[in-house]
Amino acid sequence: MRLVLATGNAHKVRELAALLDGYDVAPLPDDVELPPETGETFAANALPKARAAAAATGEVAFGDDSGIESAALGGAPGVRSARFAGPDATDADNLALLIERVPPRSALAYVCVIALVDPHTGEESLFEGRCSGTMAEAPRGTGGFGYDPIFVPDDRDDGRTMAELTPDEKDAISHRGRAARALLSHLREGAPARR
Repeated sequence: MRLVLATGNAHKVRELAALLDGYDVAPLPDDVELPPETGETFAANALPKARAAAAATGEVAFGDDSGIESAALGGAPGVRSARFAGPDATDADNLALLIERVPPRSALAYVCVIALVDPHTGEESLFEGRCSGTMAEAPRGTGGFGYDPIFVPDDRDDGRTMAELTPDEKDAISHRGRAARALLSHLREGAPARR
């Protein structure tokens, strides 16, 4: 089965294609414009992207939104994770601001919501994945991206950050990996999804 991913990010296409083994994950055609991420929740950002991709291609499509939540910041940066330090912020800028504002060992959570839209049946489904953790004392590791160097996942007992894990170790516990496995289960078994 072919699924159109509502993104122009080739890295994200490769990552999700690997997680959705057995499905043909296709990138969004270059001429399709996605709506801006203006929602206040991850679902409110993921669903319009999936709807736009499905409407433009006539194929089953999915989109996602993800970010990091800090208990010390009342859940921020959340949906604004990619632009936490400003609209043109780099990963390094965003990471530096989080380190400045959040004390070590504070609770963090990575969250990902994947929206699936079938234009043939009108079905819309949402799948959420979460990975809880804590703020590291200092950034460590060179793998991953974004906030990975300061995120110590609760699922491991060795104290490594997400940036110190191998790709397979990260996929096994990551928010995106968990959301993708929920989507995969739904596609394979027709399991009910959260709406």
